Amino acid sequence: MADEREQARAQKDRWLKSTYAKAVGKGKERRARFETTAGAVQEPIYGPGDVKPGLQERLGLPGEYPFTRGVQPTMYRARFWTMRQYAGFGTAAESNERYRYLLQSGQTGLSVAFDLPTQMGRDSDHARAQGEVGKVGVAIDSIEDMGILFDKIPLGEVSTSMTINASAAVLLSLYQAIGERQGVAPGDLQGTIQNDLLKEYAARGTYIYPPAPSLRIITDIFAYTAKVMPKWNPISISGYHIREAGSTAVQEVAFTLADGIQYVDAAVKAGLDVDAFAGRLSFFFNAHNNLLEEVAKFRAARRLWARIMKERFKARDPRSWMLRFHTQTAGSMLTAQQPDNNVVRVTLQALAAVMGGTQSLHTNSRDEALGLPTQDSVQIALRTQQIIANESGIADVIDPLGGSWAIEAMTDEIEGRAEQYIAKIDELGGMVQAISKGYVQREIQDAAYAWQRSVETKEQVVVGVNAYRAEDPKVTVMKVDPALETQQVARVKAFRARRHQAAARQAVDAVRAGAKGTENLMPLILAAVKAEATLGEICDAMRDVFGEYRETVVL
Repeated sequence: MADEREQARAQKDRWLKSTYAKAVGKGKERRARFETTAGAVQEPIYGPGDVKPGLQERLGLPGEYPFTRGVQPTMYRARFWTMRQYAGFGTAAESNERYRYLLQSGQTGLSVAFDLPTQMGRDSDHARAQGEVGKVGVAIDSIEDMGILFDKIPLGEVSTSMTINASAAVLLSLYQAIGERQGVAPGDLQGTIQNDLLKEYAARGTYIYPPAPSLRIITDIFAYTAKVMPKWNPISISGYHIREAGSTAVQEVAFTLADGIQYVDAAVKAGLDVDAFAGRLSFFFNAHNNLLEEVAKFRAARRLWARIMKERFKARDPRSWMLRFHTQTAGSMLTAQQPDNNVVRVTLQALAAVMGGTQSLHTNSRDEALGLPTQDSVQIALRTQQIIANESGIADVIDPLGGSWAIEAMTDEIEGRAEQYIAKIDELGGMVQAISKGYVQREIQDAAYAWQRSVETKEQVVVGVNAYRAEDPKVTVMKVDPALETQQVARVKAFRARRHQAAARQAVDAVRAGAKGTENLMPLILAAVKAEATLGEICDAMRDVFGEYRETVVL
């Protein structure tokens, strides 16, 4: 094999210096330098000499360590990925109507978007919620709202993903309570909460509490779900928002897995057996435009996480080694100019996610650079997934690009560069310290600046923005009715007025007392939502004890 690699290398060198050099000499190439988003030089052609020795060991087979080729032996030959469309706006009633439409249209799982007040642990009538209620997601203040949100949706049959972080414990408790009202045992509920605060500090900003109490709540959720909700994924460790903030593909892998390391380490230090919870950890990645790099990214992330869990944390259960992930296409790559072009971008991004082996997928709508998606746009986005699944043929072969010299070389490159980042973060004392020192934020900011400069200099062509411009078509933009905020504020006030006040107050006091101690907070929060305490009241009780996080300023 070594001789074959040397022969291939020599053959490629000859070609580069003769046939290729002559062709380039007759006319310049499109760019002086071809690179990935991480700055790795892209060769004009790849061959067996470009792939490091030991490929078969690094590859493995689907469903087997190190899971480079997929976490399931059959992948999509048995069943397609879960098709989720991220949705939520206005009040619970409006969002419920959209969810039921999506399920009737063939969506196979729900994905809930919450408004900013809900994400920040504020009730809709709080002064800081004014103007934001129901704007970027659904407003959820109480168990009554949660009941309306999932009205006529069988929670025992549907898997639900909730993009919620700082107030995740409250939303999970509300979901369990509504499931019980429907007659569904907690152990039968399936879904995911994002619950990833570290990426909020580094890239997104919807945090409430400082890192230490946030990690405590996260590990409480790990322990609780392992015991009470074994089918539930207690965290979705998210690279999506890191990439949306401007990171490269390598940084997305490195910082996401470094976050995962911090969470696992915190849970183990809290006394949890790694194999008791690691099999339910899930991840959330972005799918960008560079199809080959994105496929390689997903494969590299799987392989690297398998090694981290097996070698670093000594996990014994193969399920603990598996990186299972949801993918969303890249919102930051959508353009307000010529929005129909976004249908093509989303299709390419979705293809990368599927060929990279995702377990679930959300496809963005063409009009999301302008506002919340219209119902027609959402249907096109969902149909994109369905056409890929049923008509493209790529779901019929497991890891269809595996073995491509270009893909394998890129997979090795991303894995190696991500390992270097993780080693640097370890030197800094872990992800919490790396964020507190501004290291992660600076790396993301530098990458975002480099990308923007490449667009402004036209080194990176963005069709319809810095090239191939045309008159933009008139697009109907969805707008949330301002009256919905007034209705929601009235609803939460009426809800508080008619509940059993003493029971609600006592339950909130119990949460506050629990936060001062060391007991698991989840049973106390569950009792509070059942006693009709509001989300804001429960989060405020923990604010009283934990305080609020203040952002590290990075210049």
